[in-house]
Amino acid sequence: MQNFIQAYSWINLRFLLEGLWVTIYVSAISVVLSFIIGSVLGIIRYMKIKYVSMIVGFIIDIIRNLPLLLIIFFMYFGLPSTFGIRLNTVGAAIVALTIFESAMLAEIIRSGIQSIDVGQMEAARSNGLTYLQALWHVILPQAFRNMVPPIVSQFVSLVKDSSLATIILLPELMYHSQIIYGQNTNYMIPMFIAMAALYFIICFLLSQLSKHLAKQLN
Repeated sequence: MQNFIQAYSWINLRFLLEGLWVTIYVSAISVVLSFIIGSVLGIIRYMKIKYVSMIVGFIIDIIRNLPLLLIIFFMYFGLPSTFGIRLNTVGAAIVALTIFESAMLAEIIRSGIQSIDVGQMEAARSNGLTYLQALWHVILPQAFRNMVPPIVSQFVSLVKDSSLATIILLPELMYHSQIIYGQNTNYMIPMFIAMAALYFIICFLLSQLSKHLAKQLN
């Protein structure tokens, strides 16, 4: 019990919360960027534009089959040596997470659009709407209802995956926790419990948001 009391001193908790803020910051930016990019890529792949959709699909399949850790390593260590582009730890983590999650979301969005009956598009076109108008005003609103649960689930995975960026010394929750229990190994279990609780709170809130959105859309 004494170890828990010492581990959860105000100094340690404040340091842990600073790491949590970096986790939330990186995750939030990655969520917004990956949703925008993933939506565009998913729609392009669904539209079957000659050559373009095939190339986009090929790139998405490659990224989806790469380990996220490899992408993080490349963004931080590979870009400077290959292209002369140097990113700080936060920038490298955001770019890597955005690229990886965009590919995942693109498939979710494409499959969500495909789940809508073809007759919906045909009915919209027969009423004088162009293909893009029918897609935007008729298909996407219906498809989004089906996509909310898997999209939020992917966002939850993104939050947890951000801990992998500790390998490039991103000062997020996991990294700060390692520093704390690195000073005293007796703090390891208390820090693991604290991390589990904080990750659970974030992911639980995202899950509740998903349920609320699903109810509003239905």
